[in-house]
This record gives sequence, C-alpha cells and structure tokens, in this order.
Amino acid sequence: MTVVRLPLVLLLAGLLGLVGCTRYQPVPLYQLDGGNAAMPADKGGIAVLLGPVSIADYLQREALLQRQADGSLTAATDARWAGSLAADIDRQLLRQLAARLNSQRLVLAPATPGFTPSVQVLLSISRLDSGPQRPAVLEAQWRLLGKDGQLLNGRLVRLEEPHQGSVADQVRAQSLLMQQLVEQLGGAVQEYGNATPVVAEEPRKKAPAAPAAKPEGPKIPVAEPIRIDAEVFRF
Repeated sequence: MTVVRLPLVLLLAGLLGLVGCTRYQPVPLYQLDGGNAAMPADKGGIAVLLGPVSIADYLQREALLQRQADGSLTAATDARWAGSLAADIDRQLLRQLAARLNSQRLVLAPATPGFTPSVQVLLSISRLDSGPQRPAVLEAQWRLLGKDGQLLNGRLVRLEEPHQGSVADQVRAQSLLMQQLVEQLGGAVQEYGNATPVVAEEPRKKAPAAPAAKPEGPKIPVAEPIRIDAEVFRF
C-alpha cells in the first residue's frame, strides 16, 4: 500500500511545483527615468524646501495601473513598479530639481532643524497614468511660497505625452511628463531668485578718530599774591 502511494505523492508534489513556478514567474520592474539629471557641482545655490508633496491615493502602490478606453484602471499583470511609485516620484523631483537649479541646498519636507529656505514648493499630483491605447497624462497643482509664506506663483498643470503602447514606452512617456513638470518648477524658482537678488551688506563706516592731543609745553609757574596776616600800626 505504501509503495502505491509514494508515486502519487511525488506526482502531486511535481504538479504543485509546476503550478507554483507558473504563478510566481518574475515580472519586469520599472522606475521613472530622470533623464540626464547631473549631480549639482555647486554646494551653494538657492535654498529650496520641496514639499509637502501630496500624491493621489491610487498612485501609492507598486502595481502599474493601466488606463482603459472607458477610463477605468486595471493593474498590469506583466509589469509593476520597482517599489512605491510615490517614493520614486519624491526622489525624481528632488534629484531633477537640484540639477535644474544647480543647487545642493534642496530638502524634502519636513525641513531639518536649522534649514531656512528662500523658496518653498508645494506640489499636489492628482494623476499620473497611461494605457495601451491612452496617452500618458499628468495632472498637478504647484504653488511657490516666499520666506514669509506669501504666495509668489502657482499653476494648475495638465500634460500629455503619446507613446507606442508597450509598458516600457508608457513608462518612458510618464518619465518625460515628470521632467516637463520639473522644468516648470525650476523656471519659476529661478525667476523668483532673479527677481530678488541677495543684497550684500555694506561695511560699517568707522567712526572718525579723535584728534591727537597736542603735547603740553613746559609749565610756567604763575605768580600768586602773597597775603600777610599782620596788623598795621599807625603812630
């Protein structure tokens, strides 16, 4: 009886292994492309606080969503993001904007203690997706705040980029949209920086030195009348 069961157990184990290999086949992983964003050479540059950056809930996942012809979204079965898309967007924004401004003084919100930004960029991304027959679309709103919190500039953005239909080309198109968004942000920040140049402090004027005292000459004794306390008698 035992001899009969052993081949059956081996057969079932083989079938389960085959099904497992078929189900868990590796799928391609994708990340947004930052283009030719070089590391800024200047350690100075304008100080920018990037964020808070808010991203739509449906983008905060690893599934690579596909926009269908009827407007619905379905998760791709043959591809996914390499990690969180929201975290990838934060990294790309910081790296590309730093390269665009040639400044290493960029910090993602919340700001670190002691960091005083000249400009703060508030960004809200409500859409970033595409589909086999739908173009890549990015919808966002950005605002630029000054040191004292006043609104310097702001814009609603809707960008589109065509593609060839494959997932790889869709990711390329979405990456181009992110680069276009960074171009807008970088131009606005630079415009503000050029409009308010840093004024160098004038050196304090030294107080005029007091005139040197004239050397004193030899002191001449002053003759003083001598009083004699004596009585004068008349005869």
